[in-house]
Amino acid sequence: MEALPELYSIFQGEVAAVTDYGAFIRIPGCRKQGLVHRTHMSSCRVDKPSEMVDVGDKVWVKLIGKEMKDDKLKLSLSMKVVHQGTGKDLDPNNVSLDQDERKKRTFRDYTSQKITLEAVLNTVCKKCGCKGHFAKECFMQPGGTKYSLIPEEEEEEVAAAGREGDQRSSQAEESSKKRKK
Repeated sequence: MEALPELYSIFQGEVAAVTDYGAFIRIPGCRKQGLVHRTHMSSCRVDKPSEMVDVGDKVWVKLIGKEMKDDKLKLSLSMKVVHQGTGKDLDPNNVSLDQDERKKRTFRDYTSQKITLEAVLNTVCKKCGCKGHFAKECFMQPGGTKYSLIPEEEEEEVAAAGREGDQRSSQAEESSKKRKK
C-alpha cells in the first residue's frame, strides 16, 4: 500500500487530466490521483474547469475526502480552501467544508418523507372562513376567536380610504339635512 497523505493535509500536485466535471491531480510520492470537483476549484462558480487549469499545472490542494467505492480508493481534493500562491490553509478548522457538506444533504421529517414548503397565503379555510390556512390545520373552536393573516399595507390603505369615503358621505348627508330645515 502506498503512503497517502493524511486527511485535511495540504500539498502541491500536478494536473494530470481536465474533464467537464473537474480536474484529476497527481499526488506526489504515490501513483494515486485525486479529483478536484469544479465546485471545489474556486469560491466562484466554475462552469468549465479547463478555463481554470491546464494539464501540467502545479496547484495547491487539500485532501478533503477518502472513500472506498468498487474496491477503489477515491480521493476528493479542494483548491478553494488553499491559497494558490503560498499554499496556506484558508479554512484551518474546515468550517466551509462542513457548510458545503450540509448544503448537499436533503432534509426529511421524522417519517423520512421529504419536507416540502407549500404556499397557503392566498387560501381560505372552509371551516372558519379566514385566509392563510387550510381547514385541516384550523384550530378555531366553535364560537371561539377567529385567526387570520395580518392584512398587507395596500389592503389596509384601501380599507382606510373606504372608511374615509363613508365618513365624507355621512357628513354630506348631515349638511344637506341641515339645509332642508
